[in-house]
Amino acid sequence: MNQHLKTETLTILSDLKSLGFTDYEARIYLALLAKSPATAYEVSNSSGVPRPNAYSALKALAGRKAVMPVSANPVRYVPQPPEHLFKSIATKTGELCDTLAERLSELTFDPGERYVWDISGDKEVHAKVEEMIGAAKSAIWVKADAEILRRHGEALREAAVGRGVRLLIILYGDNPDEFRFSDLCEVYEHEGTGFPMGFADNHFTLTVDHREMLTANNDDNVTASHTENRAIVKMAISLLRHDYYMAEIFRVFRPDIDLEFGPNLRDLRQHSYTPEQFALFEERQERRAGG
Repeated sequence: MNQHLKTETLTILSDLKSLGFTDYEARIYLALLAKSPATAYEVSNSSGVPRPNAYSALKALAGRKAVMPVSANPVRYVPQPPEHLFKSIATKTGELCDTLAERLSELTFDPGERYVWDISGDKEVHAKVEEMIGAAKSAIWVKADAEILRRHGEALREAAVGRGVRLLIILYGDNPDEFRFSDLCEVYEHEGTGFPMGFADNHFTLTVDHREMLTANNDDNVTASHTENRAIVKMAISLLRHDYYMAEIFRVFRPDIDLEFGPNLRDLRQHSYTPEQFALFEERQERRAGG
């Protein structure tokens, strides 16, 4: 067996064990996929499972309908085709998880102050974002870069157009019409320009139905925090609301604001930023002016 095939086999065995197969059961199922029908004696030889253990493993596999006997004397077994077996396992597991979640929720007391959950990894964070958008019933408020919003464009469109959810979007980008899926979608360019002038690495915040929020750090190592803690959710809503206020104020009064406080609130930022943060702000000012 070449190294690639050996590695692939070990990975499959590990995945089968994650689904509840014992090591012997996983090895026997793979052996039957390679050659069947086969007796317990033949499976023992091809899989390396000791013969007494092969009989008990085959019996257990037959009990869960992963293999089936097809002759009586001697008994020979064939495997359930993988596409049928794992679809059945997925269905039963999903039903069991739904039932358990319902039953356990009846035993869970609301602690009042809810926890903040950490999420790591690009795939995991965006899966949670997709889940939150899909569960929204009345309102989605989000501040995000256009590139991130595009990853969830279909889910946002379905929420607004299909379910009548109101969207308030603070956009880092220059094309707000891209995300105006319906009359329920209000899109405002951040600080009236859509260009990120602040120093924070975190340019993604999402609240759903005014009851849960997620904020994410979208650098090379994507991490996020999610919570239903009411105090934290209110803080996130307040920040997004003030971003909306700022966008509209800038849209109407930008010349006066620039005259009083410098372009993009330069004087205020210089007063409140650290030297390192202000240097980054200046770099962004120059990049925008040159872009």
